[in-house]
Amino acid sequence: MRTGVRTLLQTMASQAIPLVLAAVAGVFLARCLQPEGRGIYATITTTAGIATVVGHLSVGRSQIALWPVLERHRPLVGNAAVLGLVLGAASALLTLGAVSALALTAAAHLMVVALLAVPFGVAAVNLRGIALLESRVGLANRSVVLSAVVLYVPILLLAVAGGLTLTAVVACWAVSTLLPFVVFARPLGLPVRGEAALARRQLALSGRYHLGTVAFHLLLTVDVLLLNAWAAPAEVGLYTVATSFLSLSRVPTDALAQIVLSRQAVRDESDARAVTARAIRLNLMLSSAAVGVLACAAPLLIPRLYGAAFTGSVLPLLALAPGTVAWSLLRPVEQYLVRLGRPMTMTAVAAGALASNVALNAVLIPMWGPAGAALASTVSYGAMAVVEVGWFARVAGLGARDLLPGARDVRWAAAAVLRGRSAPHASRVADRSISGRMT
Repeated sequence: MRTGVRTLLQTMASQAIPLVLAAVAGVFLARCLQPEGRGIYATITTTAGIATVVGHLSVGRSQIALWPVLERHRPLVGNAAVLGLVLGAASALLTLGAVSALALTAAAHLMVVALLAVPFGVAAVNLRGIALLESRVGLANRSVVLSAVVLYVPILLLAVAGGLTLTAVVACWAVSTLLPFVVFARPLGLPVRGEAALARRQLALSGRYHLGTVAFHLLLTVDVLLLNAWAAPAEVGLYTVATSFLSLSRVPTDALAQIVLSRQAVRDESDARAVTARAIRLNLMLSSAAVGVLACAAPLLIPRLYGAAFTGSVLPLLALAPGTVAWSLLRPVEQYLVRLGRPMTMTAVAAGALASNVALNAVLIPMWGPAGAALASTVSYGAMAVVEVGWFARVAGLGARDLLPGARDVRWAAAAVLRGRSAPHASRVADRSISGRMT
């Protein structure tokens, strides 16, 4: 990775700002809404998030696969917006029908508010993928920060003024979901004419990946819905506080995965493999350190920040900590595996992990509640990481020592931060070392 440290730090800041705002706002949400209200809010936003993923139809993966051909760039931008809006609207309507039929939430009118934002959220996901493929990391970062500010600052102001309600929180979430679409529109030159033939090709390609994408997302979120069904909203509230607190560990790892995407989509196969291997090592190192710090601080901080009612969030957090480290490896690995053109294999891996997660939750939630859900997630995340990292290692011809962080990674990271540059010499040495082992 020769990407400058300035870009990495800016991206980390763009990831950190939303998470810090979420952590602060989460304290007020917990105290104002209490575990039950916090659980209802989590159920609504989780359901709308699933609708977004379903409507996305994995168009972003087709964008990565088709991007190497320069002539496709502008039509892909146009298709990103149109496909997002159309597919998102269809997904929102189907989700609303399912929610109404199954009576999944006690606040149906708020579910409608959240689902109205889904089409714009789907289009924004597609456009953000385009921005990253164009190496416009700053644009992607601004959309993330602005969306977080629009969501969390009003929540903080309403909490201080004593007017924070569940309705206000869901309305803020809907606006923040819609806003990134507006942010991307002008810089990416919308409206842009798309191509129907290219759109059909994208849908044919992305549709082969989509079951895996949905399974991947459900693996991360289904435990919230299962807790809501098999336990109670208050248990969901405890669990989501634990997951929100641990999400702070994703700041460096998500930033790193984001900035290496354009390098993983290049034509040079050996370069893409070298970048992916280093991303795995650095993410493992960064995630282990961040999760370790948060796990040690949780028993002291959670009761003091969120209140005594949320002391029960500590045990689920500790059970989920190892799984969070494993999860940090999945994004950079999957960004590379898309290159291999094996969508059904990727789908099978994700579906298998999801099936094991649901089966474990069915056993562990009745026994241990939120802690059981956390343990089920840790096991399934870990199994999926082992399978996909092993797959990458076999394709790249790498051994375990090539994927575990070593002294050279620590030196590279330290030198890059201290010198405020990308440490190109260290990068060249490491890349040559990896390339040599692959051959």
